[in-house]
Amino acid sequence: MVALQALGCSSSTGDDSGARGAGGFVESGGASNGGATTPASGGQTSAAPSNGGVTNGAGGTLGAGGTSNIGSGGVTGNGGALGSGGAAPGGATGSGGAGLGGTSDNAGQTGSGGGASNGGATSNGGGAGSAGAGGAASTTKFVGNITTNNAVRDGFAKYWNQITPENEGKWGSVQPSQGSFNWSALDKIYAYAQSNNVIFKEHNFVWGSQQPSWVNNGNAQTAVQAWMKAFCDRYPNTKLIDVVNEPPPHTTPAYIDGMGGAGASGYDWIVNAFKWARAACPNAILILNDYNNIEYSNDNANFIDIVNKIKAAGAPIDAIGAQAHDAYKISTATVKTFIDKLAGTGLPVYITEYDIPVADDDMQKSIMQDQITMYWNDSNVKGVTLWGYIVGATWKANTGIQQPSGAMRPAMTWLMGFLGRPTM
Repeated sequence: MVALQALGCSSSTGDDSGARGAGGFVESGGASNGGATTPASGGQTSAAPSNGGVTNGAGGTLGAGGTSNIGSGGVTGNGGALGSGGAAPGGATGSGGAGLGGTSDNAGQTGSGGGASNGGATSNGGGAGSAGAGGAASTTKFVGNITTNNAVRDGFAKYWNQITPENEGKWGSVQPSQGSFNWSALDKIYAYAQSNNVIFKEHNFVWGSQQPSWVNNGNAQTAVQAWMKAFCDRYPNTKLIDVVNEPPPHTTPAYIDGMGGAGASGYDWIVNAFKWARAACPNAILILNDYNNIEYSNDNANFIDIVNKIKAAGAPIDAIGAQAHDAYKISTATVKTFIDKLAGTGLPVYITEYDIPVADDDMQKSIMQDQITMYWNDSNVKGVTLWGYIVGATWKANTGIQQPSGAMRPAMTWLMGFLGRPTM
């Protein structure tokens, strides 16, 4: 969602910087004087899910009390097995299949190389959800974060068990010139995720911003399909993908007619994007991601309408992404109501870009406690990704929760304690 940062502000075209429409914020839509950006069509933001607390072993799931059972050979723990009916993220099919790449579970540990147990203080333990449409199995519930200044910060895996590239995975960053891919930054992020058993999420394939300028209606289908295939061939263990980010009226790619245009569904280009993504990335959870859809009634209703129309047209969509940048200013009960309305589509929800731009430590902590606890206990929410955590290196002022020195603001101290992860 966010653009490249300079001194804590977005400075390149990106997801979140500037002011949102409908009372919210917008993703950074482009470089601007002093770091401010002008939102397109009311503003925009992009998002990414996160890996709340533990990573599965091969088929393992959270056990009671927040500890994790390592399920070798497809044995499941007593906290909820992977849903049957499709390929697990690691590639194995059926219930009890390999989860999150089939490696042993780091959950329950607080050392480097893995997240602490995401059971934490809650009893619902984070069992994996049922398989989504098209056969991609859900990941274990997680709380994750994003890269910092285009790299993975040292010690990331001590605190987070899911990672989303902030800008490095956007198509415009990877293929600015036709026929030439630059994978250098993504290679390092993906390698870190695999080495540390951290869930890797792609943000994003198709968006109305930060797209290659050379893509047009004449070459769009070939270009988009080639981009998706090249990505998933290179990073086969990608668990979640924002296939389309910030659909209309928030943003619209310039080349949608080349992807099928509006068509009979009104959104055939989105339908095709999901079909192409499923073909290229059969084991990933495919997400439609947007902002304001759990904060404001009109946005919530519009997003549900899009989801229902593309589902009816055959889009293999697995999940909904809610960026949640404005959630901090909305009552938790209202946010939950909108989440559950989204889930009425039959799809699970991922909180993909959560942050709290509040300077007052106590107030930020209070909001974090209230809303994270709700996200964690709502069975419709399958994971939470925070959009940055290092003070001075986030897309919006006051959203950081850990100082560059390592000292934590109270909101992060609480969050780590809640998740059973290191607090220093």
